[in-house]
Amino acid sequence: MDRAQRQRAMALLPICLALAFSLTAVGSSHWCEGTRRVAKPLCQDHPGELHCLLFIRNSSGRKRDHRSQAVQYIWETGDDKFIQRRFHVGLWQSCEESLSSTGEKCRSFQSVIPAEEQGVLWLSITAEVLNILLILTSTILLGSRMSYHSSGFHWLKVDASVAILMVLAGLLGMVAHMMYATIFQISVSLGPEDWRPQTWDYGWSYCLAWSSFALCMAVSVMAMSRYTAARLEFTEKQRLQRGSQHSQHNLPETEASERV
Repeated sequence: MDRAQRQRAMALLPICLALAFSLTAVGSSHWCEGTRRVAKPLCQDHPGELHCLLFIRNSSGRKRDHRSQAVQYIWETGDDKFIQRRFHVGLWQSCEESLSSTGEKCRSFQSVIPAEEQGVLWLSITAEVLNILLILTSTILLGSRMSYHSSGFHWLKVDASVAILMVLAGLLGMVAHMMYATIFQISVSLGPEDWRPQTWDYGWSYCLAWSSFALCMAVSVMAMSRYTAARLEFTEKQRLQRGSQHSQHNLPETEASERV
């Protein structure tokens, strides 16, 4: 019993980690990170801004149609006219650095993906939520298994249920992660011009989501292995008990026949 309790305690730790990883990943906005190339604004429009275009406006002495002709000289040309702004994207919103302040400017991620991909995004979010619910259910079942000390076949069914639920959670998470990656790549190509990134890569939230998937599959294998071993042990004990009861039942008949 002590060995079984230690095994279940060891199985509860990765389930809790998988749940924490999934919750953190779904609630964060760092699934993808990168930079976006943005033209610098004019300094007269953003006074005090460091990253802006310097210019000189000079009015000529000649007049045409009673109007003065203004000549604008921009000192920065080529790549100097652009700056790189960092951004990060999650399931819910997309945020990027703000030019006018040290904060970030965020908008809904749903507003930047193509209209035909809106349904796929909601499917991905639904799969992520179901993944969390299945992991939470498995955590409750395994926690109740540790709280009540019983070695009956009823609790073996709990271990089997945990294994099945964790497999389903892992598969749902895998499908959700792949759908999100596909949606983001499509948005990079077909999204609005004022959002398309120049360079990007997967962020730490995406890594956490896949870590949760790996933990789900590992817990499922462990739970199924524990269930199989306990089921065989339980069956063997029942067979031995039936054998001992049968031998005790036949013992009086053997003694009587010996007397005769």
